[in-house]
Amino acid sequence: MTPGSTDYTGVVDPGGPSDVRELDRATIRKMSVSPMHNNVYLITCRATGEQLLIDAADDADRIMSFIAEGTGAASHLVTTHQHWDHVRALEDVARATAATTYAGEEDADALPVAPGVRLRQGDTITVGEVTLDVIHLRGHTPGGVALAYADPGGITHLFTGDSLFPGGVGNTKLPGQSFESLYADVTERIFDVYPDDTWFYPGHGNDSTIGAERPHLEEWRARGW
Repeated sequence: MTPGSTDYTGVVDPGGPSDVRELDRATIRKMSVSPMHNNVYLITCRATGEQLLIDAADDADRIMSFIAEGTGAASHLVTTHQHWDHVRALEDVARATAATTYAGEEDADALPVAPGVRLRQGDTITVGEVTLDVIHLRGHTPGGVALAYADPGGITHLFTGDSLFPGGVGNTKLPGQSFESLYADVTERIFDVYPDDTWFYPGHGNDSTIGAERPHLEEWRARGW
């Protein structure tokens, strides 16, 4: 597959093969684990082979095989938020890879592995020659984070955890969650910042673009989810 390949669809199933997207400077891999269809992402710097894994959600053995689909090691391990279904393999994968671990500052103390780096709005993570911007999205959990990679040769790629999905923001019906907070952050920190061709990769299910979802923002606000 060559840089810029359009073969990627983002449609994956638990236990099935990963999907691969080749960019000029990075390779993005996506797979799904568990009956909850949790997405796991692997970002590889093409120049250096350095890798970052997003959400060690479940099935540590499969995740280690996933890492091996790239360059075989992961130096960075990011948890998008504290919910149990996204961290079931975190301890095992962190131990096996010895990767630097990251999570949002307000979610850090709830994780099974205390992160080595506590993330805040505006932070960056460097993976070889690839830099990802950290976006703090409050409301699904207090310390939820998304990562943004602005491909110099193409579009921006957003990894949104459970804060943004095709069709709406993440769940805010449980105690301690806030639709108003999450909607405000998603609107101000994503839709007001990134153009319509920005592609986003959620914590479950299929991908979408900012342009596909933007016309529905007022509908989301009106319904409250």
